[in-house]
Amino acid sequence: MAPPDGPAAEAPRDFTSELEALGERLAEAERYLGREKLQARRAELEAEVAKPDLWDDPDNARSVTRELGRISADLDQLDGLRSALDDARALLELTEESAAEGERDAALDAELVETVDTLGTRLGALELQSLFSGDYDELDAVCEVHAGAGGTDAQDWTEMMLRMYQRWAERRGFTVEVDEATEGQEAGLLSATFIVHGRFAYGLLATERGVHRLVRMSPFDSQHRRQTSFASMDVTPFLEDVSSEVEIDEKDLRIDTYRSSGAGGQHVNKTDSAVRLTHLPTGIVVSCQNERSQHQNKAKAMQILGAKLAERARLERRAELDALSGERGDNAWGNQIRSYVMAPYQLVKDLRTNYETGNVDAVLDGDLDPFMEAELRRQREVGA
Repeated sequence: MAPPDGPAAEAPRDFTSELEALGERLAEAERYLGREKLQARRAELEAEVAKPDLWDDPDNARSVTRELGRISADLDQLDGLRSALDDARALLELTEESAAEGERDAALDAELVETVDTLGTRLGALELQSLFSGDYDELDAVCEVHAGAGGTDAQDWTEMMLRMYQRWAERRGFTVEVDEATEGQEAGLLSATFIVHGRFAYGLLATERGVHRLVRMSPFDSQHRRQTSFASMDVTPFLEDVSSEVEIDEKDLRIDTYRSSGAGGQHVNKTDSAVRLTHLPTGIVVSCQNERSQHQNKAKAMQILGAKLAERARLERRAELDALSGERGDNAWGNQIRSYVMAPYQLVKDLRTNYETGNVDAVLDGDLDPFMEAELRRQREVGA
């Protein structure tokens, strides 16, 4: 027994109860994902894919194969979790048997702890899917970061944000395509446009839409004073083909070409291949400089412009601009959704959900999932 003023012994974990709770969570996940409906739909799609004339209609074929891939991924995930839960239960039986025989196996105990903890994490990731309710949440995302108030520090902060989202995407196994980056006057970036490819990229990144505030000791101030700077994040769902939703008349476009800068990516060349499109009726501006030729840059810019115009049309049709895209204000004081404080203390706090952490470095290195999940839960509660 520990001495009265010594540390209390840690209570042993009740793995039987934990596994029962995990089993209930998995059963609930199977219900809200609709396992039986998914299985029936997969059978229908597999029959479609087996038809010899499937690719006579390429658009339909791509739609069918994409849906089949998503459904198969969900069912494989459920099957994998069910198998992992069975393995954990079998492992628990082994540890209990060895303990009853007076031959406790430390390696077996450690494996059980790791198995149960990993299962909980995987279930949490699956449960996150239940928070997505938008029509476009599963799609890729077109993202833009823009420097706001704060001068050179804001431009440096914009580049830091781009890296933060790149690192977040890497953690999730997503890919990032930087299509345009405009360098700052002294350091950092004035703006950048990038596409994040991955399932639920838009649903997750839409929670990051808004103004982000950084407080730190400025590396650009000769007296090293504390500086507050701002940068904004905007997100649009990326649709490969928006021809059914919008029609872009070339007469409505101003097309400018310019020389690519080095910030756009490793394949940027130094010819006048970068393209900037201005949609005159709406004032929407899109740039692309990451492709190898002017023709490719124009094609990608047209895709992004189409996605932006389609999003604009959807918002106008629904007459819910503020509800869907968040209230927009100046990229400065009083409009931030999150504060990143590096001095005089360490804290990242989301002002919508009040979720916070003192590990600023981890957040800047892409540890954003807890913030995104908290905002998704808040949106569900308020019916956003």
